[in-house]
Amino acid sequence: MNRLKLPTGISTFEELRTEGHVYVDKTQYIVKMIDMGKVIFLSRPRRFGKSLTVSTLEALFLGRRELFKGLYAEEFLNRPTFKPSPVISLDMSKVNLSDGIEGIKHSLSQVLLETADNLEVEISKEMPASDMYRNIIVKTSKKHNQKVVILLDEYDAPYTEFVNDTKKAHEARDVLRSCYSQIKANDEYIRFVFITGISKFARFGVFSKLNNTTDISLMPEYAGMCGYTEEEIVKYFPEYLEDTAIELEISTQELIERMRYYYNGFCFDRKLSLRLYNPYSTLAFFTEKYFANYWIESGRSQVIGDFMKNRHLTVAEFRNFAIPADFARSPGDVDTTPPEGFLYQTGYLTLRGKKDDSFLLDYPNTEVLNSMSALVVENILRDNDDSFNKSREELLDGLRETDVQSVIDAFNRLLAAIPFDDYAKTANMMAKKIKKHVPDFQFQEWIYRSNLLAFLHGCGIKTIAELHGNLGRSDIVIFYGGKTYVVELKVAYKDKGHTPEKRAEEALRQIVEKNYAAPFPNAISVGMAIDDEKRQITEYRM
Repeated sequence: MNRLKLPTGISTFEELRTEGHVYVDKTQYIVKMIDMGKVIFLSRPRRFGKSLTVSTLEALFLGRRELFKGLYAEEFLNRPTFKPSPVISLDMSKVNLSDGIEGIKHSLSQVLLETADNLEVEISKEMPASDMYRNIIVKTSKKHNQKVVILLDEYDAPYTEFVNDTKKAHEARDVLRSCYSQIKANDEYIRFVFITGISKFARFGVFSKLNNTTDISLMPEYAGMCGYTEEEIVKYFPEYLEDTAIELEISTQELIERMRYYYNGFCFDRKLSLRLYNPYSTLAFFTEKYFANYWIESGRSQVIGDFMKNRHLTVAEFRNFAIPADFARSPGDVDTTPPEGFLYQTGYLTLRGKKDDSFLLDYPNTEVLNSMSALVVENILRDNDDSFNKSREELLDGLRETDVQSVIDAFNRLLAAIPFDDYAKTANMMAKKIKKHVPDFQFQEWIYRSNLLAFLHGCGIKTIAELHGNLGRSDIVIFYGGKTYVVELKVAYKDKGHTPEKRAEEALRQIVEKNYAAPFPNAISVGMAIDDEKRQITEYRM
């Protein structure tokens, strides 16, 4: 029997089912969803299988029985009450965003005209987009003498692209609102509606008149609707697991454990009951058989890099970040949501735990953490005519050869590239977040440490920050090339009578006295001192 092919980059259900690709059966969620309500909303990050879900729904409502043989939804098609329905499927990612708001209006009209042509209904190209959409719904229903199914994929694509340009985001949202309002206005012609996208920003803005929507985005029973569970990977991809394990010269079990550490971790339910792999990363990994940051490379990573840079955000500040339970469900609109809302909805942060009445956000996995860190560091170095790859190479060589001075040189290259104003701006922003007075020097030390951590993560180095021991917690523990480094940072402030020499000695003494290195046999302990006037590491002891 021929092996099924990996469905990399394929979002068309018919293609998967007819051309010999692996299909992870998610149709049990689809049937449950159809049976539950009439208007369903689902938000998921990009590359998570939303478009495949839309394509599967289209095939199901069209009655393509041959495509569902052996799948859970075969039972749905065999129900005596089942009757195929005409489907109006609209993919908003096809709207061209490069020519301003007038260009968006024109492109949206073209997409609607193509949709009408595919459904063989006539509409005037002179009418506004909202009238086009209404005509498509009404005329398609009347043509087939039955209610239609509406599928709206990537509903938010025309404005989430403008996260760094609020004015354009507002304008794009206004264009969409009048169009989407036709769904509620023509309810009598509609059998079922499924809306999906990356964000929940404008659900109540763009869909302000659509008040009968059931949002399944955080419902535990739909948590696994998009993405792969570990059990599904083992069940559907056994041959690829075996091949990859052989290529990497490890056991299959060790491979699964490494994949879990690097790629698993997305969570989409309020009970925190299920963790998922991003399908794109998983399939790319099985193709290349190499641990890399595939997911972030597949999108507009520079948008995220600029988002972090323009707001003076650090990677470290979003570790175990507390948010109210209501915020997890409805983070707000694109022009009002704070940074954690944007990063959460776009998949760069995910639900990780609970504390009292709050949820905790964190990066889903090592892939995303390393990718975000690299973006932030690359932006810092890029603006100073420096090279991330050069600094990375210097750091890795230093760690590999136990050349601590080279490691410090790489660190200093980064610290020198951080604009002076960023220290003060970041300190002020952090002070506002915790809503109480904390001396500025504590923020300074936190900023130094968080940027160095971002550099380490961005270089793909396994790193633990603030590792708790029996007598305290160490600043940074680094694992690379079979070696372990326990690093303690101290900042030397001239106005407090500090000298870098004494601060470096204090840092090393703290590692020894508090047994930070005890869990790691043969660990290399390094106390580093940062001269706050020079913003450089000028002394170290090891």
